[in-house]
Amino acid sequence: MSAPPTPAIEVDHLVKTYAGMTAVADLSFTVARGEIIGFLGPNGAGKSTTMRILTGYLPANSGTVRICGHSVATEPDAVKRLIGYMPENNPLPEDMRVSEYLYFRGRLKEIPRRKLSPRIDEVLELCDLKRVRHKIIGQLSKGYRQRVGIAEAILAEPPVIIMDEPTIGLDPHQILIVRDLIAGLRGRMTVIISSHILPEIEMTCDRVLIINRGRVVAQGSPADLRREVLGRTTYQLITAGSIDALPAILTVVEPTLKITANSEPDATGFVTLALSTERTDELGEPLLQSLISHGFRVRALSRAQPTLEDVFLAATRRSWDAKLAPVATPAGTANGFDRP
Repeated sequence: MSAPPTPAIEVDHLVKTYAGMTAVADLSFTVARGEIIGFLGPNGAGKSTTMRILTGYLPANSGTVRICGHSVATEPDAVKRLIGYMPENNPLPEDMRVSEYLYFRGRLKEIPRRKLSPRIDEVLELCDLKRVRHKIIGQLSKGYRQRVGIAEAILAEPPVIIMDEPTIGLDPHQILIVRDLIAGLRGRMTVIISSHILPEIEMTCDRVLIINRGRVVAQGSPADLRREVLGRTTYQLITAGSIDALPAILTVVEPTLKITANSEPDATGFVTLALSTERTDELGEPLLQSLISHGFRVRALSRAQPTLEDVFLAATRRSWDAKLAPVATPAGTANGFDRP
């Protein structure tokens, strides 16, 4: 039996401090090849610091990071050939034309000359940049500059792409282009994306990793995170009838089904109720049948779908409520000027 493929990214007990302040605290996770990961956390959680360590831009105080089996600490040159990196504030040269910049970067990435021009044409098409290929980068809008950064990151077709806020400053049309572009990389490249636009993460990523205070507080697919973090299923019910009798009816359908909020009756006697249960399977049909059999008039019954934003807020709030103790600073902490 052949051995399983080496993960694209392996992070093991990673720690990074700045002048005694812990930015990344014993962080561990793995990313499979071809997987698209959303990397989430509030400001100051350690996202950008972690991504800079992954790319070899910053050294860690302790722990190990491996990219496609290569150590970032001991094989930095090999790792840089395996990664396409787009930082949040992409330092593009203001005085170069788009095609000139991509050619320059392609040569630095050791793409053969005979392959470079066709590849530049390909990424210009993918990133919708053909119309500005001869324009000076300093004259481009924020949206076009973001897409130039993405084009540069994928230019050499590295196995791992790391993007820090790739859609910041883009309009809705451009965000759709970037979303489709990233989705098209699934299975071909491993992509890790940090973003505050949570609906984009949910629609694009296979799995989500949420960190707070430099630690993993939740990870999994959006569906798994809803079950793990929120732990309850909610329904919205608009009905008319004997509301006082409703709790007993709900208990018969499911003992954990409770009313969590209700409105005042409207002019026609209907009230809007929020119901909550620990059950994750579908209870809509038995609940509807029970209500009708007891003489309730039901205008609407729907299962509420929590958003990734709900999960994010719950997971980070839970980690703050846990009052995590600060991690002891390892000996030999390096000073730095970058903020976590």
